[in-house]
Amino acid sequence: MTQTSVRTPVTLDPELSADKLLSRGQAVGGTVALVTIAVLLTLSATIGFGPSLLRWGQFAVAAVTVVYVVVIAFKLAMVFRAGGAPVLRFEPADLRAVPDRDLARYSILVPLYREASVLPYLVDRLSALDYPADKVQILLLIEEDDTETRAALDTMRLAPQFEIVIIPDSPPKTKPKACNVGLSRATGEFCVIYDAEDRPDADQLRKAALAFRLLPDRVVCVQAELHYWNPWTNWLTRCFAAEYATNFSLSLRGLDRHRLAIPLGGTSNHFRTDALLDLGGWDQYNVTEDADLGIRIARRGWDVRMMVSVTEEEANSRLGNWVRQRSRWIKGYIQTWLVHSRNPVRVWRELGFKRAAAMHLTLGFSTFTTLVNPIFWALFVSYLITGPRYLEPLFPAASLYAGLATMILGNVLMCYCLMNGCMERGLHRAVRAMLTVPLYWGLMSVAAYKAVFQLLRPSKRHFWELTEHGLVSHETN
Repeated sequence: MTQTSVRTPVTLDPELSADKLLSRGQAVGGTVALVTIAVLLTLSATIGFGPSLLRWGQFAVAAVTVVYVVVIAFKLAMVFRAGGAPVLRFEPADLRAVPDRDLARYSILVPLYREASVLPYLVDRLSALDYPADKVQILLLIEEDDTETRAALDTMRLAPQFEIVIIPDSPPKTKPKACNVGLSRATGEFCVIYDAEDRPDADQLRKAALAFRLLPDRVVCVQAELHYWNPWTNWLTRCFAAEYATNFSLSLRGLDRHRLAIPLGGTSNHFRTDALLDLGGWDQYNVTEDADLGIRIARRGWDVRMMVSVTEEEANSRLGNWVRQRSRWIKGYIQTWLVHSRNPVRVWRELGFKRAAAMHLTLGFSTFTTLVNPIFWALFVSYLITGPRYLEPLFPAASLYAGLATMILGNVLMCYCLMNGCMERGLHRAVRAMLTVPLYWGLMSVAAYKAVFQLLRPSKRHFWELTEHGLVSHETN
């Protein structure tokens, strides 16, 4: 075991940082738009100038319906087009074609905070990776004030490839900040992130190293698949496992097939270290630093590829813990979308029309639909109870029935997509649970509103809500 000191972390272009919620241009533009709308609505209500308030309402309903249709169509397209994706697959014989002496050095970054309970399992799994020990550097990134984890480490005898890096106790206290400090200590040609509860395939490093050897230099990241090892704990973990299966086994493969920007998962993303340094590392103020980095890779003109290798994680089995984690993810998606919307012309030029549109649909519009879902569900319940007469003024026939069809058919198709994800990953017993998945989406809306409220509070904007691990026995499969 080696205890290391830290060097100056890598820096990031301030224009690409979520340090500020809005750029000056976004703040001015948003204020002008809101004031203009308020003035027009006031004039319409007081002197009848312009469209009536009812017309404004009808326009808003129609616009939201269009957004719904486009978002659902995009998600369905990515799922149903996943089959032809050129996903990286390697057989055991392929991995042995490269002798151990020719393998590149690998750095593993493991950010930890209050993870004493899972630390022994983590060390055992990382020690069991099928990669030459003398070519692996495992950096355990420990927060300075995390006395619990540091005390647990003091009782353990770690192999020489393990190094302890102490993260200074200064704001922001986030995972990407810790990863940047670790990146400044990385000596490997390639590096990867693993979380405390991760169970990566033993041969995952060999697969990624071979992928980088075979792929052109513009491919700077290879993303492994994330799945859960405890899908049967309760209903929540069934839905969570189905969501992950659909995302990593279908949706992201669809993005890969069409060479669209891939919002990376929070772990098991393998990088060319020099490219990651050139990008400025992770944004320490973004609480979904992984998704943000995927967009920045695409903006640089580089590529991410999906790889068939699984890292298993622990699915949240407690509602409060799940909401805290999901609200952080949604908060980070909004941060990422706002950052990459600061200079629309530049983004469209760097990404191109197709990639830029996909980025907005994946990050911004998708989150918007999660926020408005409760409103439309409430209107639907009102329609079932009272009939159409109270909704007809706001919903002209075309909007009303198009909206109802979109909601019903869209929900059915998205349930079908999740069922496909379950079948893809062998989660056959979870298929029936997908009939109740709209309740899960309702929980996502709760988390989305919590995320928005935190973004509006400067003290909570970059707050990293800790996800508690070790809730389920590590022997559970």
